[in-house]
Amino acid sequence: MTDNLLILPIFTHLLTAILLIFAWGHINTQRVLSLCGHIIALALSFHLFSKTWKAGILTMQAGGWKAPFGITFVSDTLSATFVVLTAIAGLAVGIFSTVGVSKARMQYGYFVIAHFLLMGLNGAFLTGDIFNLYVWFEIVIISSFVLMTLGGKKPQMEGAIKYVAMNMLASAVFLTAIAILYGLTGTLNMADLSLKVAQIEKKELVSVTSLLFFVGFGIKSAVFPLYFWLPSSYHTPPSATAALFGGLLTKMGVYAMLRTFTLIFVPDAFTQKVLIAVAIMTMFTGAMGALNKTSIRRMFSYLIICHIGYLIGGLGLHTRVALTGVIFYLIHDIIVKTNLFLATGVIHKIRGSTDIRRLGGLYAEYPKLSLVMAIVFFSLVGIPPLSGFWPKIGLFQAALDEKSYFLLGGFILASFFTLYIVAKMWSEVFWKDLPKRAEETNEFTELPFIKQVWLIVPVVGLALVSLYIGLGAENIMVISNRIALNMIDTGYYLDAVLNK
Repeated sequence: MTDNLLILPIFTHLLTAILLIFAWGHINTQRVLSLCGHIIALALSFHLFSKTWKAGILTMQAGGWKAPFGITFVSDTLSATFVVLTAIAGLAVGIFSTVGVSKARMQYGYFVIAHFLLMGLNGAFLTGDIFNLYVWFEIVIISSFVLMTLGGKKPQMEGAIKYVAMNMLASAVFLTAIAILYGLTGTLNMADLSLKVAQIEKKELVSVTSLLFFVGFGIKSAVFPLYFWLPSSYHTPPSATAALFGGLLTKMGVYAMLRTFTLIFVPDAFTQKVLIAVAIMTMFTGAMGALNKTSIRRMFSYLIICHIGYLIGGLGLHTRVALTGVIFYLIHDIIVKTNLFLATGVIHKIRGSTDIRRLGGLYAEYPKLSLVMAIVFFSLVGIPPLSGFWPKIGLFQAALDEKSYFLLGGFILASFFTLYIVAKMWSEVFWKDLPKRAEETNEFTELPFIKQVWLIVPVVGLALVSLYIGLGAENIMVISNRIALNMIDTGYYLDAVLNK
């Protein structure tokens, strides 16, 4: 079904960014405009999801050129779900940013760049063209680099250099893979690529090309052994920026893998073994990296890596049950990881540090806020019936069905490591007494009450979303199962895009 309005979530953020440029010197106006843009984008994303769910796959052919010759935008259940998740996370970060980001960063265009970043993410999720996926990736990388360097402090610059260097390498590999794929098929439309790649007789070339795509997306997703840039950079920017990065940026790489390795390259036995091996090592190295960290943000950065392994492992199994688990886990993970860094920002405001050696006593001083954060932290672990529990059960079942016992062992060990790490962090930050040597600084209580509310509301809101995902798991399972079925049987996607 053709719908030229499906790109409205992209244009909403573009228009908001442009309006914000005209309000450059007026911080309060920027705050209001940014929040209005986020709210409109959220409403449009839900409308797009509802229409896609009821009417089926929506398409738009830019300039009136029919696929595969023109630039195609596609909204299927997978892309519409990611657009909704981006809008939810974006609104939460936008609310937090009105108070949690310094005025100096706002004056240098924080809100403008944040909306360009969200525009790039929505474009990547809605494009039906592999080269335009690369273009949207570049918009996201440029925007994220600017956000990371705003403020110009030495740790930020060091982290940004590592971040941009690895992402430039990923872009070079990605672009090379696109060039090879175009040379093999003569097309860039993803639906058309699905048909043309299946007709290539030299399957070795296809396998090599698919692995190039995996390397490009793997760097962006921070898989083993290409992950080291993430924990070296995600702890350096402000909590609001880190929340956007931790919740959405690595998931964009996973989305690209899901799209290409279900639509264009169906993994053969060798590729599946590579994906599973990488998944196991990603879970192991991520968990090991988090074990000895004293900074909460570094700890969570390594847990991002660890949990990417669940997603790569499910993709490697490539069964309906496994892909259902992957989609459910992505829905849970985007919300929880965004909230983790926002919660860490609140802790930093209260104690002036994120080093667990200098923290303690939060439960005694802030029992209600601590209980909200408990939902966030233990949703991450997957304590039943919270949101992280249900997709893990699906992934465990898929690994057992396929007799992939090493991967099953990796899932289980990663879960136990996550439980240990989060329990240790909870004990140190919330239950133990505040060390006497800790500095008595509390920026949180120094803020006016209304600003305290603006910091807490997004954490509470995302915690409620996580509770809904866990307690209303049957609804999320229906969505995840439908997406997985469309990944296994791509005929519906091809017919919708190519009008066959």
